[in-house]
Amino acid sequence: MRIKAFANMNKFAMAGIRQLFDEESSTYTYLLWDTTTKDAVLIDPVDTKVDRDLQAVKSENLSLRYGINTHAHADHITGTGILKQKVQGLKSIISKASKAKADIHVEPGHKIEFGKHHLTVRATPGHTEGCVSYVSDDETMVFTGDALLIQGCGRTDFQGGSASTLYDSVHNQLFTLPEDCIVYPAHDYKGRTSSKIGIEMKTNPRLGGGKTKDEFVEIMKNLNLSYPKKIDVAVPANMRCGIPDP
Repeated sequence: MRIKAFANMNKFAMAGIRQLFDEESSTYTYLLWDTTTKDAVLIDPVDTKVDRDLQAVKSENLSLRYGINTHAHADHITGTGILKQKVQGLKSIISKASKAKADIHVEPGHKIEFGKHHLTVRATPGHTEGCVSYVSDDETMVFTGDALLIQGCGRTDFQGGSASTLYDSVHNQLFTLPEDCIVYPAHDYKGRTSSKIGIEMKTNPRLGGGKTKDEFVEIMKNLNLSYPKKIDVAVPANMRCGIPDP
């Protein structure tokens, strides 16, 4: 199990963060909290890792307010449904554009508050039509889901995906952030934990280094990726806030 813990990072003063990893789906879950009020949020939880996440919440003596998803994932079932059963008062959050069930549906510009901090919602569709990224209140970090990965990006061939749309999302919504803004993706398959906007702008082999939209579309068209193993189970469940088939 890979867990990284940080506190008082950069200018995101008086905030804590833990990055937790699910080996089966290579998914990163992020626990963020206000170190003064102890209010916390959990980004992209995985159903099989809920007990681990709640242990992290307990170890920091936190009050978990929201379970947040960047999109309706195809490779795992979100943990928000189970979290709602185990944590009194917890609310689930996903974008309105995802058309998935949740207690709160967010749109671009909305702010998710925890203690004195907040995350701002940016629409970053293209991997799916409902993808959003969450930017810290001081723009020192961004949680990009599958829109922007470390030296890559999410596939665009299902769930309303569009390579052209993803290119615009990344260039207009993410590459406009400060270059030293830390990129925290929903997945990594090579043991990497984060990147920076400036690095991805310069060196991302799909989206950076001056790649044109036409070049990107051609790259994505020729990936020849296999059908996701869990998509037929995960997507329907995630459209119901992580509730599997009856």
